[in-house]
Amino acid sequence: MSTFKKALMKQGMKLMSDPRVQKLMQDERVMKALMAAMSAPGKAQTFARDQVETIAKAMALATEGELKDLRRTVRKLEEELARMKADQKGDVPADRPSRPRASGSRR
Repeated sequence: MSTFKKALMKQGMKLMSDPRVQKLMQDERVMKALMAAMSAPGKAQTFARDQVETIAKAMALATEGELKDLRRTVRKLEEELARMKADQKGDVPADRPSRPRASGSRR
């Protein structure tokens, strides 16, 4: 843990032991405000990611998720092609059974 983080934790623990802070922490409004402040960065990040995807779709660009799916599909097709070529030559790879797969099945 960094020294800054340690110092921050120490100060936080000191504050939490203060009776005034304890009383303040019991107030429901304060707790709601703290929870909202803590969740704000995550909400902002999600909002930004959603906006980027919307803009990418509007500009007909591929999103990160679509590229990942495409890479996965290409890899599966390459594996299937290699298996079919091996079957055609008569030598079956040792790590793959020689049975044909049903279309649409997943690995």
